[in-house]
Formats: sequence, C-alpha cells, structure tokens
Amino acid sequence: MEMTLNPALKLKRAATNPVLEPHPDHPWENLAVCNPGVWYEDGLFTMLYRAAGDDFDHVIRFGLATSRDGVHFERASDQPLLGPSEDGPDAGCIEDPRIVKLDGHYYITYAYRAFKPRQYWAQPDNAAYSPEDSSLPPLIGRNMTASGLLLSDDLRTFRRLGRITRADVDDRDVILFPGKVRGRYVMLHRPMQWVGPDFGTDYPAIWISFSDNLLDWNDSTLLMRNEFDWERKTGGATPPILTERGWFMLYHAVDEKGIYRVGAVMLDLEDPTRVIARTRLPIMEPDEDFEWNGLYPHGVVFPTGNVVVDGTIYVYYGAADQTIGVATADFQSLLDHVFSGQ
Repeated sequence: MEMTLNPALKLKRAATNPVLEPHPDHPWENLAVCNPGVWYEDGLFTMLYRAAGDDFDHVIRFGLATSRDGVHFERASDQPLLGPSEDGPDAGCIEDPRIVKLDGHYYITYAYRAFKPRQYWAQPDNAAYSPEDSSLPPLIGRNMTASGLLLSDDLRTFRRLGRITRADVDDRDVILFPGKVRGRYVMLHRPMQWVGPDFGTDYPAIWISFSDNLLDWNDSTLLMRNEFDWERKTGGATPPILTERGWFMLYHAVDEKGIYRVGAVMLDLEDPTRVIARTRLPIMEPDEDFEWNGLYPHGVVFPTGNVVVDGTIYVYYGAADQTIGVATADFQSLLDHVFSGQ
C-alpha cells in the first residue's frame, strides 16, 4: 500500500489518512470519531472507536469498523456498538477503548464519566463538564474520569465488569498488558492527582500496577515521568507488545503548549517496572492538517491501538480529537531505533 514518509519521524502515515472520519448521516457520530482500540485476528482488523455527534450533551459511544488490509475500514453498522449505561457509574460517557486478549477472552479498558461531558471544547481551557455537586461522592460529584473493564468473547457483545481505578483520583490511559508477568496481571494508568514530592513527579505520569484478579489494583509504582523538553504530562498510549527483547510500549506526552507527541520505550521482560530503553525524540508528532485542526486546537496524535502483522506494526491514533489515522513501520527496525536511544 502507498505510504507517505516524513523523514524526521519513524512512523509512516498511510496515504489514505484519515482512515475513519465522522459520518454526516449518523447523528451519533457526525462530529467526531477518534482514539480506537484495534485487534487483529484471522485476517481481520477489528476497530472499536470513540464516536460522538453534535448534540449538546455530547454523548460519547463506541462504534465498530473492520478492515482486511488495516487501512480501508468499513463501518459494521449505522448504529453504535455500545453506549453509556442507563444509570450506572459510566452513564455520562465511555471513551478510548484499548483491547487485549487474556485467558481466551477479550478485555477492553475504557475511560468513563458519571455525567455527560457536554461540548467541552467550547468551554474555558477546553474543560470537561463538571457538576461540582458536593453532596455526592467525589468521583461522581466532580465528574472525575474513572476507568472500567469490559469482557467480550466476540468484540461484538460486552459485559461491564466495573471500575478498576481508585475513586479518589481522576485516572485514565489505563492499559492492560496482553500477558501475565510472574503470574500476575499488569496494568498502566495515569492518576492526575499523583503529583508532587510525595509521588516523585511534578506532572501527571505513567504508573504501573499489578493484580491477581484483574479487578483489584492496589500495588502501584511510578514507571516513567517527563524527561525531555517535548514532555510535560505523560500517559500510556497502546497495549504493550511482547518481544524477546522486552515489552515494547508507545506512550504520549503533552508539552507546555498542549501539543501531543508519541514516544516509545522498552520494559524489562521479567520486571516491567524497569525501563531499559527509551526514545529521546518523538517518533511521531502532529504534521498533517487533520492532526492540527479538529476539536482539539493545539495538535494531537494520540495512539490507542497497535498490532503487528507480517513484521509490520500498525499504529492507530486519534487526530485532533476528531478523526482516525494509521501509521506503520517495520517492527524490528522500530525496536532497534528504541534501543539506539535516539
């Protein structure tokens, strides 16, 4: 397939980008589609994507699209695949699915809010809608983001397993490892309030946690924080990929101007709390018009899905909170690049 290449970067964008855009005839997704989780199996790329229409409440749901080549996607239906619950903790919105397969089942982590975010981009500081109802518990009253877990056997039907983050912090970018390490499940997350001297970081950072049952995550360690001038707030991006050299992982970082870029790290196979290699420069940054101009005004490439097929890594990302792009690389060359420390 034809690709374009920015010589300053290491990921090649598809010439057909964006690969998914809002659908003008579907009210539930006529404004934005972004931040997809993607799974590849039996020759099929399955994409769960975040979708929203131009309604005042800005209800955010999941849509479904599939592809045989990883670039040309077709929607599976003119209806959303999954929406917020009627009266549960995720009644406000569901966002940013990340997909792994564990123990023969698909597990999807996702962010949610108790109340609808409304048109957050039109508010001061691009803020999400917050009711600030002090009579309610903080998680609900301040409409803080939590993260939940979905279980599926077919990526078409889902069972909500509940919240997997703490109730006292705004916590998202929650990503499971696609395999156990020393008999335990592993999760990445980014708690917004864990900053300051007591936490060892001046900005929200990536933490790693362990669990015996996928629901209780009480064992957390600071994994990595900002180190370079293009990084302030950092967060996980895509599910880690197991290799002989370690766990490969993409992450995102936001600089002081609000621009989102992408870096890569390798984590130790047996002790993923150890970063053994990290790129000093971003491997991807906003470059195309659709990555600069959308609901988010500062420039966004935000990966949430990656798969490796025949030696090529496909990285799926939200662009400016409004469309979806894909970029590729030779996976072994990308691993070499991470270890080069460039």
